[in-house]
Amino acid sequence: MNKPRVVVGMSGGVDSSVAAYLLKEQGYEVIGLFMKNWEGDDDDEYCSTREDLIDATSVADVIGIDIEAVNFAAEYRERVFAQFLAEYSAGRTPNPDVLCNAEIKFKAFLDYAMAMGAQCIATGHYVRVREGANGFELLKALDLTKDQSYFLHRLNQDQLARTLFPLGEMKKTEVRRLAESIGLHNARKRDSTGICFIGERPFREFLGRYLPTRPGPMKTDEGVLVGEHIGLAFYTIGQRKGIGLGGMRERQSQDGTSAPWFVARKDMASNTLYVVQGHEHPWLLTSQLDAGDVSWIAGKAPSAGALSVKTRYRQADAGCELIGQAAGFSLNFAVPQWAVTPGQSAVLYEGERCLGGGVIVSAKDARVTLAA
Repeated sequence: MNKPRVVVGMSGGVDSSVAAYLLKEQGYEVIGLFMKNWEGDDDDEYCSTREDLIDATSVADVIGIDIEAVNFAAEYRERVFAQFLAEYSAGRTPNPDVLCNAEIKFKAFLDYAMAMGAQCIATGHYVRVREGANGFELLKALDLTKDQSYFLHRLNQDQLARTLFPLGEMKKTEVRRLAESIGLHNARKRDSTGICFIGERPFREFLGRYLPTRPGPMKTDEGVLVGEHIGLAFYTIGQRKGIGLGGMRERQSQDGTSAPWFVARKDMASNTLYVVQGHEHPWLLTSQLDAGDVSWIAGKAPSAGALSVKTRYRQADAGCELIGQAAGFSLNFAVPQWAVTPGQSAVLYEGERCLGGGVIVSAKDARVTLAA
């Protein structure tokens, strides 16, 4: 008996290509779907949409499946990009890839696939799904260096029930080896990096197309004026490069070199950017955060108590204590966390199980509150 129809989101990269191949080998009726989520920069040197579509089509031909291209650019601009700009305008640093997964890849794409007669969808994400007594659980990938549960923490039970993640049990090195063995030309294609619609282009240049500059004072933690910023939207907590203070030597490190400057706080009311020197400056260390706009994979909040959290993607899990609230949650850290940033996601874990999370509203330590 043939397995059901599955529509695979194919990006032209090696991961989604191998995911499609594996499902076909397992007996599924596989259809590829290439999603175009961005318009306006097709002739730009940083846009790879055409190349990616060619790669996806070539892979589909090699593994013997049909592929269709669909344009979700309008949905993306309305559901993801508009919020991206609104968050930056408010001085926060959003993670659009989290929202893209929740609103496009596992909503617009899922709905489109169901209309095609599919029973489920699949992607090349490195995560695992397990069905237990209390529903579906999202687990970290076997390859922890590639685990993407952080980006998928807003998925719900219905979405997980209808999604397959063929790469969750594989190492990235295995995926590339398999791609080479079956003759996929993109086996060594470089992984995409950065925000999907920005690609490799300079971030400040891109943001400047959509948001106006609004210069204001740049001050130290002691209130000393050291320069002028171009607009709070163009900086993020913990930022080191591009501040414009590289030549100043207010304080030196033990080796006699100038201690680097970091963005530590944004005061929206006074349009002031605060900068500090030294990676371990107290203003960069957070002992508590508050989060809102919560989403729980099980459909309800976990019990208060000891858990672990990621406050950014490339970060080791940090121990924390969860304190529940009506519309959000707070986390207390025994070991202060570095550069916790309003607008980013705080994603909670219990061992290998991703529980969900929320958007960071404020980050606090004994000396200052870094609020949006």
